[in-house]
Order: sequence, then C-alpha cells, then structure tokens
Amino acid sequence: MKKLLAIASLIFVTSANAQGLKVAIGNFDFSDDGMRSSMVELNYDFGRSNDYGVLKPTTGAFITQDSASYAYIGGKVDFKLGPFVLSPSFGPGYYDQGDGKDLGHELEFKSQIDLGFNFGQSSNLSFGYSHLSNASLGDKNPGANSYSFSLSHIF
Repeated sequence: MKKLLAIASLIFVTSANAQGLKVAIGNFDFSDDGMRSSMVELNYDFGRSNDYGVLKPTTGAFITQDSASYAYIGGKVDFKLGPFVLSPSFGPGYYDQGDGKDLGHELEFKSQIDLGFNFGQSSNLSFGYSHLSNASLGDKNPGANSYSFSLSHIF
C-alpha cells in the first residue's frame, strides 16, 4: 500500500496540467497461471492531442496484489472512430518485483492498446491489453501480458 501511495503522490504532483485521469482494474500476467495477479492502475494524459501533434504525453503506475509495481512515462495516440476511441501507447518505466513475477530487469517497456467507448463529453469506458518486456536487457525476459477495464475522465 505504501508503494501505491508513493507512486500516486508522484503522479499527482507532476500532473498539474493533466487533461485526463484513468483508473483501471485488471489482471496482471494473465497468461502465466502461476503468476497472475489482480492489479489497479492510475494514468494521466497531459495536454490535448493537438497540443503536441498527434502524440499525447502520458504517465501512470500500477500495483498488483503481490506488491509488484510499475511506474512509467510515455506517449499515446487517440484515434476517434465515432463514439469509439482506439489508443495505442508505449512507455519505459521502473518495475519493482515485490512478491510478484521476476521480469528480469528493473527497466521495462510497456506497450498497450485500449479500445474505449465515449459516453457524454468527458467520460470513456475502455478495455486494454498490455505487454511488459525488458527488450532482452536482462539475463531473462519472460514478459507479462495484462488486461484491464478502465474509466477515464477528461478535464
């Protein structure tokens, strides 16, 4: 719990100009029967897409029920398809194993794709799939696949 509070504090301090807040719950490393774990994630998007071209800066963090945690910063692109939004994202970050899965290195790269549905002018409900990998920087690179359901609010 201390890790989550520390990570959340860091995100809140750095997010004075945030344009979107996302809260997600999901299953970390669902494809590894012995290591799957529930997770909660917080994510902030900075600026509007047109402030930085199509790339929107983003930062976030998650923690699992096994005390594994990950904090990252990266970018994403929102493709609006009527009421739907397709959002691929990528970012490097720091991974702390806690009592969870050993991913082989502290530097991990998170790639994610979200498919969301906009309801109203400022809310989005989405499903996301992500993969964590250390790009073979460590002696091993087992990776972790996760999925999540999220609710976003746009400011």
